Amino acid sequence: MGLLLVTAVTTCQSPPAPTPTLPPANTPEALSQITASPAEGYPVPTRATTTEPYPVSTPTAELIFTPPPIGTLDGDDVYLPYVANPDSATPTPLPPTETASPTPIPTVDFTAVRTELAAQGLALSPVKMGFHTGIGGNSTGLEQWMRALDAAGIPFFLKSVDNAQPIFIAQEIMKQSGVPHVLVYRKAAQGGSSYDWNVPNYSLPPDQAAEIHWQMHRDAFPPELDRSLVWLETINEVDKNQAEWLGQFALKTAELALAEGFRWAAFGWASGEPEPTDWQTPSMLAFLQLAGSNPDRLAIALHEYSYLVDDIDHEYPYKVGRFQALFQIADQYGIPRPTVLITEWGWTYEKVPTPEQAIQDIAWASRLYAPYPEVKGAAIWFLGGQFADIANLAQQLIEPVTRYSLQNYFTAPQPPAQAPIQPEVYAP
Repeated sequence: MGLLLVTAVTTCQSPPAPTPTLPPANTPEALSQITASPAEGYPVPTRATTTEPYPVSTPTAELIFTPPPIGTLDGDDVYLPYVANPDSATPTPLPPTETASPTPIPTVDFTAVRTELAAQGLALSPVKMGFHTGIGGNSTGLEQWMRALDAAGIPFFLKSVDNAQPIFIAQEIMKQSGVPHVLVYRKAAQGGSSYDWNVPNYSLPPDQAAEIHWQMHRDAFPPELDRSLVWLETINEVDKNQAEWLGQFALKTAELALAEGFRWAAFGWASGEPEPTDWQTPSMLAFLQLAGSNPDRLAIALHEYSYLVDDIDHEYPYKVGRFQALFQIADQYGIPRPTVLITEWGWTYEKVPTPEQAIQDIAWASRLYAPYPEVKGAAIWFLGGQFADIANLAQQLIEPVTRYSLQNYFTAPQPPAQAPIQPEVYAP
């Protein structure tokens, strides 16, 4: 999310869908009663949940955190907060690990459900909603959310800007458990203008711009992060009027990323962008083919916002749900559907609805993303600093999202079968 938010929904759209009537959920007790709603055509078998508290894994090794001194933003080789010497023989103790909630939360036996679904030719699709964090703000409970989902075997989705620490914690959790969490890191500012970090120099030839921009981000990639596990996102809300140039830029950046062993997420399109025709320039189609052929190494980063705090489905599927247009074009050209990372998701850049309303919106979005395994997750905006202290509102969603994720699941076709692109099926 840039500092200037521009609504970018264009004239190709049809009238917005009517606002749905949502079931009441005004109490914590109501939140705990939400159950999985399968995508149409993919039934969910009935299964009892446990009544045990959700488990919280404990690390098998201590991690070391050395925060940088104040005022080092303009220095070299500084990643905020910096995580140093993970293999040191004389570790500094990790700050106290958050403890599990004392309130028992009924939790689905996901292992058993996966087995049952596999026997029916279906795949289990967990809740894919995660969080976006950064420097400062309020992320109280974030590590507890990570450990709860990890212990239940649920992959979580986490994006961080300029702050390596939460990604490093998640990375080490993933190494210990083997649960394939989806982690995204982006550098947004380190001296100079954040604009230089967020978008390439469009005035240069695309190959040259790609080499310069890639080198900046590669050199600033925190050394404690594992490039084979963490997705690197280098650009943010690009100029949709530069589609062919961006396709060439992406092809060159992908070449560099693949050669150096990185996972790279391209574009970071703003909500409501790009136009379907922008995916169909020669270089864009070539990049989509390359990304579709390398789903574990290349991805498309999208942002999906409603731009309205009280209407998450406003103009669906042209803002939230726009990923479907990308898949339609891939299908049209016989290109494998590329990996999609929704690296920003939410309502507005400064506001979040009440937890009761937010969890209903999150439940709808979870159902929308569930049938598509290429969509790895969506990062709820924003636990970091600035943006009218939105973190204090977003932080209130961590516990209900944890609860919802532990109690709900969806189904998807068993690969290689794919869910059709039918936006009307998932309309609110």
